[in-house]
Amino acid sequence: MPAFQQRTDVRFASGDAMCAAWHYPGSNGGCVIMAGGTAVTRGPAGDRFAARFNAAGFAVLVFDHRRFGASGGTPRQIVRFDEQVADWHAAIAYAATLPDVDPDRICVWGFSLAGGHVFRVAADQPRLAGAIAQTPLVDARAVAPHALRAMTPLALVRLLGLGVADLLGGLLGRPPLLVPTAGPRGAVASLTTPDSTDADRALDPDGRHPEWERTVAARIALQIGGYRPGRHAARIRCPLLVVVCDQDLSALPGPALGAAREAPRAEVVRLPGRHYAPFLESHEQAVEAQLGFLQRHLIDRERA
Repeated sequence: MPAFQQRTDVRFASGDAMCAAWHYPGSNGGCVIMAGGTAVTRGPAGDRFAARFNAAGFAVLVFDHRRFGASGGTPRQIVRFDEQVADWHAAIAYAATLPDVDPDRICVWGFSLAGGHVFRVAADQPRLAGAIAQTPLVDARAVAPHALRAMTPLALVRLLGLGVADLLGGLLGRPPLLVPTAGPRGAVASLTTPDSTDADRALDPDGRHPEWERTVAARIALQIGGYRPGRHAARIRCPLLVVVCDQDLSALPGPALGAAREAPRAEVVRLPGRHYAPFLESHEQAVEAQLGFLQRHLIDRERA
């Protein structure tokens, strides 16, 4: 039976919400915990990589952050960085209780915004056996000028106006004002860099995830610039694999390479292509590098 068909629906508590996840049972004791960036839910975030990790014997736990996908939490489609990081800690605690998982052989995996979360989580979880950050957003302040140049002035003004209205409306208990997570230049969207619109063909090329809502509360436009998880790199004690794409126009390669230099046990894999290349033309290279990392740090260390 293909690994994709073996997964089971599970839930774990995080704060006042229940996070939904898929558990792919493994056979070697290792476990990879996965989540996607911004509004990317467990299906499009995990399908391609989870199946490959599981086929190699690793248990996989792919979850939705609270307020997104099948997880609980209201209001919906709101990114709160500290909440999402707390969801990661809850996922690690839950994975450690699974019968097929050795608590000392857990690795976290995230891309884009969740790749940034990986830096914070790994810094606070010294027991982790490894961490993988794929095209991670490690310093939104450094990325912001580039992202702003990708927007038209009118679209930027409208986005910021919606952000203010959304933030104030939230204080009054109103529903979030939603914007698309990505769009072409001129669109009023969270991100309009040239490679941001690669998401659909990278993450859901066959339209298998009609439930995936590609929107986010507009207030993220006011908050994202202060998010700099790469500053935690020096505190990461576990092996860290940073996957960087040289033509990444969304997270940019430079900040990730800089953060990797600060992490004591970091390994860097540089791939050709843009932000979503690890799901597209560089997929096999990305999978091979990540499986090699998992084998070395979750399995072979037990034999040394």
